[in-house]
Amino acid sequence: MKKMNVESFNLDHTKVAAPYIRLASTSEGEHGDVIYKYDIRFCQPNKEHMDMPALHSIEHLMAENIRNHHDRVVDLSPMGCQTGFYLSVLNDNDQDGIENVMEKTLNDVLEATEVPACNEVQCGWAASHSLEGAKEIARKMLEGRNEWSVVFR
Repeated sequence: MKKMNVESFNLDHTKVAAPYIRLASTSEGEHGDVIYKYDIRFCQPNKEHMDMPALHSIEHLMAENIRNHHDRVVDLSPMGCQTGFYLSVLNDNDQDGIENVMEKTLNDVLEATEVPACNEVQCGWAASHSLEGAKEIARKMLEGRNEWSVVFR
């Protein structure tokens, strides 16, 4: 298979076993700072996916809460395939630390009583949210906590 420019297009999605957290790529800036991009896979590719209202809500919840546990988050973005998220952090190549941050963030989701910024002023599709769906996704991911460091089984 031809090597592609996008890292995830070179990943054999039939060989991975979600849930997992893996370092997907690094990018070094001209002054030596490094962006570490993690693949946070919630669902088994091509077998399951997150429905949009739940994915949208867990995105809001994680994007807001993860910054309470890590002060160098650059971005948290959902995958178009609806199976996970990409987490980009500055100068943090600590797999265990990232897993701990994700665990705390997902526990925040379980404790949430509302979805942050779930209104027409702060969100581009405020009608598409599900707090209960987000909590179910978080519960399922946390149930697999002991498997997060193993990508291929």
